[in-house]
Amino acid sequence: MKIKFNVGKFIIKPIIATVAMGFCSIFLFRIINGIIPERLATIIAILFAVVIYVLAIAVLKVFTKKEIKALPMGEKICRILERAKIY
Repeated sequence: MKIKFNVGKFIIKPIIATVAMGFCSIFLFRIINGIIPERLATIIAILFAVVIYVLAIAVLKVFTKKEIKALPMGEKICRILERAKIY
């Protein structure tokens, strides 16, 4: 039995998504930290990081349509990604 391991899909693309998420969330935190209290700025930056990571994973096409459809609410997620012309 031979297992195929796609380095780009399982290592490179998630690292790219993580780096993008990190830069965006730190940038947002530094901008809003002086405007609003630090705790609230942290919460907003974390929520923003989650959104950026999900979008980066979708744009980089880490998952196939079949894998997305296997997720809870996968059919709905797949339709949204198709409307956005990501998949």
